[in-house]
Amino acid sequence: MTFKCTSCGRPQPLTFTGFLCPTCTGLLGLAQPPVFDAGRIDLSLPGIWRYRPTLGLPDDAPVVTLGEGNTPLIPLALNGRTIHFKHEGLNPTGAFKDRGMAVVFSWLRLLGVTEAIEDSSGNAGASFAAYAACSGVKARVFVPAGAAGAKRRQIEAYGADLVAIDGPRSKAAEAARAAALAGAVYASHVFNPLGLLGNATCAYEIVAQLGRAPEAVILPVGHGTLLLGLSLGFQALKAAGVIPAVPRLIGVQAMACAPLWAVAKHGRQGLDWVTEGETIAEGIRVVQPLRGDAVLAAITASGGSLYAIDDDQIRTGHGELARRGLFVELTSAAVWPVLAETSGDVVAILTGHGLKSV
Repeated sequence: MTFKCTSCGRPQPLTFTGFLCPTCTGLLGLAQPPVFDAGRIDLSLPGIWRYRPTLGLPDDAPVVTLGEGNTPLIPLALNGRTIHFKHEGLNPTGAFKDRGMAVVFSWLRLLGVTEAIEDSSGNAGASFAAYAACSGVKARVFVPAGAAGAKRRQIEAYGADLVAIDGPRSKAAEAARAAALAGAVYASHVFNPLGLLGNATCAYEIVAQLGRAPEAVILPVGHGTLLLGLSLGFQALKAAGVIPAVPRLIGVQAMACAPLWAVAKHGRQGLDWVTEGETIAEGIRVVQPLRGDAVLAAITASGGSLYAIDDDQIRTGHGELARRGLFVELTSAAVWPVLAETSGDVVAILTGHGLKSV
């Protein structure tokens, strides 16, 4: 596996630790899509690592794992139909971010990196800190000062250096990029495309657990890295002849900060009124999704759609899910109001555990 600039197309070796193309400062992508071969799946390996041949790492890369992946797919009867919920909050640090982070830290260990930074509204930072702790990497995490207290305490508990930045989520990202430009290794869950290959394992698991591809997958979307990972995974399964088609990918954003929805509904001019508004769904409060064009393209290619919902709808969904035994963080509850709007065989992704927002 190698990297490739998404703007100028220039390749970079897997040993490249920069976060932008050194030629044009474009975002890095994957030079090759993952290839799924059912004959190479090793069910004796834990979680995502049973899909190791799809993860883009050389054979001599160390395995950094806390047991991520293999999260349950829970069927619930709702209004005369069965909806399946993929509970990513049951990953080791309580969020789907562990899938990509395990791959990124295996790569860091392969390259001998001993210090790295990340920015996050909470979940990615907690995951980053945990995997840094278990792999012997010194971690520094930039977070918004207003991030949920439980997430901040989790980051600090793993021993990471937590840097709280005043202002919205975007200010924490700016601080991290400044540190990266000064020489720090920026192992960002958004900038580093290897994390997408870890997220793709969620698609492999859904098909294995369900015994088929669902017709639609609903999930909260901020930067959209999970949606992009799912798209890669379902495309790999389709190319291998495992499934006949990629499910419709349906993203949900908070109305207070819904740039992707605004573009999908109103075109580029829709961005004129988008703000980084306050929302209880802090995990998707992202005003400038770095891979936004790729996210929109993946949704369009799948025949999917985008929704924007308000905080009252999220609160309602949080309560409805909890009364059915699914305690999730508020961001995850954004999927609830969209279930009734989505026809067919549906899987909804619950991205984080409820203890994250207590």
